[in-house]
Amino acid sequence: MSLARRLDHEALALQRQGELGLWLPCWGQEAAQVGSVSALQDTDYVFPSYREHAAALVRGISPTELLTQWRGATHAGWDPKNYNFHFYSLVLGTQTLHATGYAMGAVLDGGDQVVAAYFGDGAASQGDVSEAFNWAAAQNLPVLFFCQNNQWAISTPTSLQYRTPVHERAAGFGVRSFYVDGNDALAVHAVTTEAADIVRRGEGPALVEAVTFRMAGHSTSDDPTKYRAPEELAAWEAKDPVKRLRTLLEATARTRRGSPPSRRRSKSSDWRCDAPAGPSKPPSSTISSIRRTRIRTAS
Repeated sequence: MSLARRLDHEALALQRQGELGLWLPCWGQEAAQVGSVSALQDTDYVFPSYREHAAALVRGISPTELLTQWRGATHAGWDPKNYNFHFYSLVLGTQTLHATGYAMGAVLDGGDQVVAAYFGDGAASQGDVSEAFNWAAAQNLPVLFFCQNNQWAISTPTSLQYRTPVHERAAGFGVRSFYVDGNDALAVHAVTTEAADIVRRGEGPALVEAVTFRMAGHSTSDDPTKYRAPEELAAWEAKDPVKRLRTLLEATARTRRGSPPSRRRSKSSDWRCDAPAGPSKPPSSTISSIRRTRIRTAS
C-alpha cells in the first residue's frame, strides 16, 4: 500500500515533467485494492480498469511495467499470462464484459478459477456493467465483481449518478452482493475472501462494493478543487487507509515486541530508471494473525 502511494506521487511528478502522457492515481484506494487482490489465489484471473496500480503491484507487476504504458512506449507494459492480470481497460466498464466472457471459457476448461473484474461507481452507470451482471448471473459464471466506490465519477458525485447503491442493483440481477468499508484493508480482505469462496464453489457470481475515496483527481488532467469541497477531502483524509493500517501494525508490533517497528523510506529515484519488482503476495497466515489481534484489541 505504501509502495502504491509513493508510486502515485512519483508518477504525478513525472507527468508534470512531461515524462508521462497521463496518469490515473489510486491514491486513497490502496486498501480496497490490496485487501481484495490478496484474497484471490494466484491462479485467479484479474481484469482491472485503469487505476488498479496497488493490485498490480501485489501481483508482482513492477512500477516500471506500470509506467511504460502511460509513457506511450507500448500498448501495455506487461504480459498478462505472467501475472494472470490483464491489460488496463481505458474504455469505461468494458472489462466487466471481458471478465464475463473469460469466465465462460474458464467453465469450459473446468477447475475452480475465479475471474475478478475491478470497476468504479462511475462505470457502474454504463450499460456494459449491467449486461455483465445479468449474463454472469444467468449463466452462473465464476465472476467476482469488485466495485471501488470512490464517491466521484470524474466530477459527478454519487448523489447525482444513481438512487440505488451498486450492491443493491447487482443483487437485483441475482448477483450475491457485499458492502464493506473500502479503507479497511483487513475488512476488505475478509469480505472478498468470503465472496471468492462462494464463486469458487460454483454458486454463481458475487459482487463486493468497497466504499472508499479518490484522494486526488480523476487523472492528471483533472482539477478536483473545481468541484469538490475542502471539507469533504479533510473528512476522508482522517480515514486514510495507509495511516489506518500503519497504526494497527505499529500497535500490534508494540504488543508483541514492546517497541514500535523501524520505518524505511523508498527511493523514488529507483523508479525513474530500473524499478524494483512489486511485493509478493502477503501470506494469508499473516493477515489472519493481524485480524485476530485486531479483534482482540477491539473487544
